Amino acid sequence: MPWRLRTGPHLLVLDAGAAGVVTAAYLALAGQGGSDGLPRFAGPAWLGWLAALCVGAPLAVRRLWPLPAFAAVLGGTAAATLLDITRDPYLSPALALYAVALLEPTRRAAWALALSLLVSAGAVLAGEAALTPSGPWPEAAGTAGFVWLAGGAAWAAGRIVRERRLLAARRERRLAEEALAGERLRIARELHDIVSHSLSVIVVKAAVANHVAGERPGETRDALRAIEATGREALSEMRRALGMLRGGTAGGHTGSAGSAETAPPPGVADLPALVRRAAEAGIRATLRTRLSGPLPAGTALAVHRIVQEALTNVIKHAGDGARCEVVVAADDRGGVRIEVVDDGAGNAALPGRAELGGGHGLVGMRERVMMYGGTLGAGPRPGGGFAVSARLPAASASAPPATTEPAATEPASAGPASAGPAQDVAPGPEESAA
Repeated sequence: MPWRLRTGPHLLVLDAGAAGVVTAAYLALAGQGGSDGLPRFAGPAWLGWLAALCVGAPLAVRRLWPLPAFAAVLGGTAAATLLDITRDPYLSPALALYAVALLEPTRRAAWALALSLLVSAGAVLAGEAALTPSGPWPEAAGTAGFVWLAGGAAWAAGRIVRERRLLAARRERRLAEEALAGERLRIARELHDIVSHSLSVIVVKAAVANHVAGERPGETRDALRAIEATGREALSEMRRALGMLRGGTAGGHTGSAGSAETAPPPGVADLPALVRRAAEAGIRATLRTRLSGPLPAGTALAVHRIVQEALTNVIKHAGDGARCEVVVAADDRGGVRIEVVDDGAGNAALPGRAELGGGHGLVGMRERVMMYGGTLGAGPRPGGGFAVSARLPAASASAPPATTEPAATEPASAGPASAGPAQDVAPGPEESAA
């Protein structure tokens, strides 16, 4: 297994300082004589130096190599006890044991604790009560108990810190996975809204062009122009979505692609284009917007996508010539109300429309509404047709007041109508004649 740094450099510096202090202390103890009736170290100086180095020096690398450092410290401390250098409460082995409990797996850490308790108790009892007695057996047993308490506390502290770190790592990993899943869902929802609406219009217009190509070439050309315009708009939205995902311009391209990628996301001002596109697909749609001011970018995007998906469902299922009304208005509680209602009275047997299957539109709308704490209702109407009703609360829709709302456009016209606080899309030629 390749070696890797297991701790921060500042902790290694602290460990090195602790190792120096402990080594110096043991060197001083090895050179002192006995006092208070305690035996003194009578061995050669080199042996005292060696014991001091074994007790203190390994602490400098206890976080890099926990088990070897622990073994060296434990052996050096036991030797210092038996050589009568000192009979301290084994603080150096406790420091090394903490690192073992913190960095090693449970089985190894448990074996290290058992070894520490056995060796420390044996050295204390042998030194104080057998080799060079300095008191009765109960006193030696009390010292051994204190050594066990210090080692056990250090080991428990290491395990607690280890478990907390593992829990924090699991929590971070779970949050990262949830964020990744949410981002995947957001990307899937955006791509579905962009592609589904545009392709539905393209499929319907292509079917119309194929159906009347031989008999009404003028209508065929209109259908092909609508297909071209819808395709260009879909490409522009796709570039914009990809640009946001890449955090800037895609691949360093400039020009029209770069402009699409850096353009703001669609909002309420782009609703007339959706209605116009639905009209090009054979839906007699009207749009009414009554808002007291501009919406936040996120809320405006949610409104746009909800209307877009609702119109896509109308194109797929209501049939050619069906009437549809889109209403985006502020409600009496300061929120935003979105309603898309169709009568379902169109010609559903138009070639190409039957092949348009279901998708994830209602699920995507519901997810968008839930993100803002709103409500969504969707289902067939008692008199025929289908209705989608959504509400986004004031908390997500509040914004500074404005005097005008982007003007709506006629379904059959590409130019904007006059602006005003509330606009209705005027009916096209088909609706006027109905």
